[in-house]
Amino acid sequence: MSAKSTLSPQFIAAQRKRLEALKAELLGADSAAQEETRAGQEDGGAEAEEYEDAAQLLDLKEVLQARHDVDQPRLASIDRALKKIELGTYGLSDKSGKAIPKERLEASPEAVLTVEEAAAKE
Repeated sequence: MSAKSTLSPQFIAAQRKRLEALKAELLGADSAAQEETRAGQEDGGAEAEEYEDAAQLLDLKEVLQARHDVDQPRLASIDRALKKIELGTYGLSDKSGKAIPKERLEASPEAVLTVEEAAAKE
């Protein structure tokens, strides 16, 4: 991939800040979710466990797992985009090396594929 990104240094710096904030937000949500699950398990401590409590805790765990399953690939994409900033290839597709439109990067700063490539991948 010999292409060079044509994005301005100011845009790239702003995107780095956005990516770092997104990453912190996702990691914070994951930590909060783990704490919520832990608190739910501890609340029942010495009390007799009720079926409703167990069902609610199971529902909570399923929701948190679903959120985790969605967040993990996004975190990986964020990390990849941050790495591309370091390498000077941010804004270029991982697959083809083609420029990713600035509008796409504004909407999804972690994008590492063009819209067409991402659609074909799914």
